[in-house]
Amino acid sequence: MRFQAMPTLEGRRRFLYRISCIQAGLMLAPLWGHCAPVGGAQSVIYIVKKGDTLTHIGRRYKVSVRQLKRANGLRSDLIRTGQKLVIPSRKPEFRYIAEVVAATEAIEVERRRWKIVVGHHSGIDRGNAKTYHRYHLEQRRMENGLAYHFVIGNGIDSGDGQIEIGNRWLRQLHGGHVKKEKVNEVGIGVCVVGNFERHRPSRKQLEAFSELVQYLREDIIRVPSRFAVHKEIDPGRTVCPGRYFPVSAMHRRFPS
Repeated sequence: MRFQAMPTLEGRRRFLYRISCIQAGLMLAPLWGHCAPVGGAQSVIYIVKKGDTLTHIGRRYKVSVRQLKRANGLRSDLIRTGQKLVIPSRKPEFRYIAEVVAATEAIEVERRRWKIVVGHHSGIDRGNAKTYHRYHLEQRRMENGLAYHFVIGNGIDSGDGQIEIGNRWLRQLHGGHVKKEKVNEVGIGVCVVGNFERHRPSRKQLEAFSELVQYLREDIIRVPSRFAVHKEIDPGRTVCPGRYFPVSAMHRRFPS
């Protein structure tokens, strides 16, 4: 006759925890201490502690604030101690901005500073962040070099849709991308490589631009913000970003 050993206190706790998860319609996640939705999803449940913010929780689980809010039906960043939050799958939500998210999470972003995202074109079909930085530094005598915070390549000197991160973003410096200094102080400049007076941006460039603007507006600024293009900031001085850049479509996607 075989005797089964009595479960330890820890074993009984795990058993009761498993039962509570089953009763709640959840299954055990790989890490002890969390529950995940039944059906194989990788989501976990997190209980908010005193001092927690969505930003801190997002960094811990490597998900964006936007993903957290969407998964939990939150309309604001306000959370309370004891609240249960679903931590969504860590599967990347975007195709183009993974490096931007990683770099941004590694710096201290001045969220209260940024109010507007401004779209540009380079006006030429060659170049990347490095060459524009050198030109702005040496030819235009700009102390901080590259005028923009981000540059989106066209497949010639950088990848088609590749988002390059400028020094001004990494150091949280004001832009140099428009004539109005008040806008430079609060405006994030995004330059898409190409002359869009002559041709359209590539599909990948527009997808990358849209994902970047959405991320900046919803995960970084997170307050009522504005989207504009260069010629709307400095009317009469420039045609940037060109007649073939879909300005109206972008305004419909990113209403102020």
